[in-house]
Amino acid sequence: GGVKGKRVLVVGSGISGLLHVKLARYDKAKSIIASDIDPYRLRKAKEFGATAVISAKKDVPAYVRNINKGKLAELVILCTGAQSAVEQALRSVDRGGTVLVFSAAKKGALLPVSINDIFWRNEITILSSYAAPPEDLSEALDLISKRKIKVSDMITHRLRLKDTQKGFDLVVKPRRSIKVVIHPNK
Repeated sequence: GGVKGKRVLVVGSGISGLLHVKLARYDKAKSIIASDIDPYRLRKAKEFGATAVISAKKDVPAYVRNINKGKLAELVILCTGAQSAVEQALRSVDRGGTVLVFSAAKKGALLPVSINDIFWRNEITILSSYAAPPEDLSEALDLISKRKIKVSDMITHRLRLKDTQKGFDLVVKPRRSIKVVIHPNK
């Protein structure tokens, strides 16, 4: 909670990153920057409410400073497990800020930053999120059911049961797909 008026960076613009962009927009974040290596996902992030987007292959911390008039992000939400993304997230958070590790990291990925730089000099908070308590699920369902946050526009493919394999292929290599739905009765 507490996103209102904050500078937010979402690292990784897959389904969870895009949902965080929508939520940050709903919660009235001051700025929402999204990064990803895929141009399609960056376009979607912009469409879903990011104030700015950047390729993860570029200097993300410098871009964040540029967009936020010299300041880094107060909240960084890490929605991909790539080692380079972990490093970008840690270099993009402002003093006193928070990094929410929302995605599992790749096997063997490390937090490659000095303990003193994270805690003693900059007072960074690192939070993890795996699953959600019932209250969070209830709040999320309420936001969706009351259409405060629209999710239907995230469904890029609706397939029949006989096309299930195509659906799996789209999810494994998500080129121009975000959410794939299989309709068993069609």
